[in-house]
Amino acid sequence: MIKKVLIANRGEIALRVARTCRELGIATVAAHSSADRDSAVVSFADESVQIGPGPSRDSYLNIPAVVEAARIRGADAVHPGYGFLSENPDFAEICAAEGLTFIGPPAEVMARLGDKAVARRIMSEAGLPLLPGSRDTPDHPEQAAQVAAEIGYPVIIKAAAGGGGRGMSVVHDPDGFERAYRHTRSTAQAVFGDGRLYVERYLASARHVEVQVLADAHDAAVHLGARDCSLQRRHQKLVEETPAPALPAEIVEPLCAAAVRGTLASGYVGAGTFEFLVDGAGRFYFMEVNCRLQVEHPVTEMVTGLDLVAEQIRIAAGEPLGYGQDDVDPRGVSIECRINAEDPRRDFAPAPGSLTEFTVPAGPFVRVDTHAAPGYRIPAYYDSLVAKVVVWAPDRPRALARMRRALDELHADGPGVVTTTGFLRELLDHPRFVAAEHDTVLIESLTR
Repeated sequence: MIKKVLIANRGEIALRVARTCRELGIATVAAHSSADRDSAVVSFADESVQIGPGPSRDSYLNIPAVVEAARIRGADAVHPGYGFLSENPDFAEICAAEGLTFIGPPAEVMARLGDKAVARRIMSEAGLPLLPGSRDTPDHPEQAAQVAAEIGYPVIIKAAAGGGGRGMSVVHDPDGFERAYRHTRSTAQAVFGDGRLYVERYLASARHVEVQVLADAHDAAVHLGARDCSLQRRHQKLVEETPAPALPAEIVEPLCAAAVRGTLASGYVGAGTFEFLVDGAGRFYFMEVNCRLQVEHPVTEMVTGLDLVAEQIRIAAGEPLGYGQDDVDPRGVSIECRINAEDPRRDFAPAPGSLTEFTVPAGPFVRVDTHAAPGYRIPAYYDSLVAKVVVWAPDRPRALARMRRALDELHADGPGVVTTTGFLRELLDHPRFVAAEHDTVLIESLTR
């Protein structure tokens, strides 16, 4: 059994992992940068170790520093959270070579599924429907433009190693293709260290629906239902909910079954997420697999009663799931709103600063995952997420009402600080969202 976990992350997810470890009787080590030396997880964890200065490339992305920290502190496992090194197969492989249990999928599985073009081939062979697009990664803009011409515009150019909404460009006509291709390639090379791209048909109006899966090392896999993540800005999510509203069982059931089929076909082990687009006719298309815990995992926890971090740890320790699909019984509706330090009036530009006031909501069936408090300085180095507000209710109207009330109670203020709270309040009242007729371009249409 795992005895001590080094948490190779920061912010709310690091604190969230530490809390589950404490409940399981597992010791924790918080690996932190100099900018996070006074963070909540450093205070909460059993031990802490500084792994570098503020910039993430010198700390949270520094594999030798993270591995050495685990060795020095006597950790026997590493939890990568999300972002940073969570989907880096080299990191997972090095952890294994150093005798550390990586709490995530095997390195070879992560490498295959992390390459979006390879993942498309694997899922196509498993019978999952795909949008028309590249069968591989074209070497030259001219080859990619030929693919675009064959499948028809609009198209989306994606980084093969991409993730987190980065390394994507939508192109509406041939005139803009080469410029978008070169820009996306340079972005992919800079962000992911891999400039390979692929092209697929772009659905201008679609729902973004994802399926949470769990799989053990004993060939057992289950899904935990579907989440709707359609409310996005720049391909990054702001609001998530489960179950996906206004999607009938005849769509959701085969979609979830496809995710389990893909899980088993790829040899996946751990907690993962299969992402799909659903068009206006109810047809769904596989997009990608996220080989990590998702930011929005709390909504699934709220309806299933499962602690997904605890499940990750159990699976990484070699334990079988111990339950089947019929034992998963989601109940009610859960919604999550991401509170980011961003200014919606300035195209969601980052708005870091010091919090002089920070009051979070409470009350029945309200959960807030945060690492912030009055006096906390939001660093400019990292992601702008300050808190996640999550609610549960027996049905969607009551869940929406509870979330409106929770957002009304949340107050975050300080010099330079602007959050998405007010924008989210307005979004929850939008007629298309209330009627569950929203799609991935709703926010874009509101902020033009």
